[in-house]
Amino acid sequence: MRNLVVTEFLSLDGVMDNPSWTFPYWNDAIAQFKGEETEATDALLLGRVTYEGFAAAWPQSKDEGAAYFNSVRKYVVSSTLERADWQNSVLIKTDVAAEIARLKQQPGTDITVHGSGTLVQTLIQHNLVDRFRLLVYPVVLGQGKRLFAEGTVATLDLLEARPLEGGVLALIYAPRRA
Repeated sequence: MRNLVVTEFLSLDGVMDNPSWTFPYWNDAIAQFKGEETEATDALLLGRVTYEGFAAAWPQSKDEGAAYFNSVRKYVVSSTLERADWQNSVLIKTDVAAEIARLKQQPGTDITVHGSGTLVQTLIQHNLVDRFRLLVYPVVLGQGKRLFAEGTVATLDLLEARPLEGGVLALIYAPRRA
């Protein structure tokens, strides 16, 4: 069974919205953490907003990682998109939880979710997340979409904690299942 991994850039107060505030902190240690994630992933699961942002940026990009993001299989969850034209993209429009549970049963390595706040809430509600890979930055934003919505209850086991340059923490958690 494949692991479904949620990866997020978070402020200290849990905000994951529009992570442009993380750019000044980028360094080799963060690149290594993200590279480890990429090496363990053979499919992405994206919500519509993240998909549209990635599809607008990566195809023309010359940045490190562009070849990976352009070639990897992408599953896009959206009830409003008519089609997903970016290379190797598959649209999931209905029965999201059942379809993702089915994808997890297929052979392969990790399925990773970047951003995709609304989708992540659905995944958490349906107990589909196997790992949270978080980069927590030393900033407090005060408002914005949070990883765990108000009312979400969860117990997580810490698998790894790595302090990185600039006060950033790399944290990996697994949900504790009864």
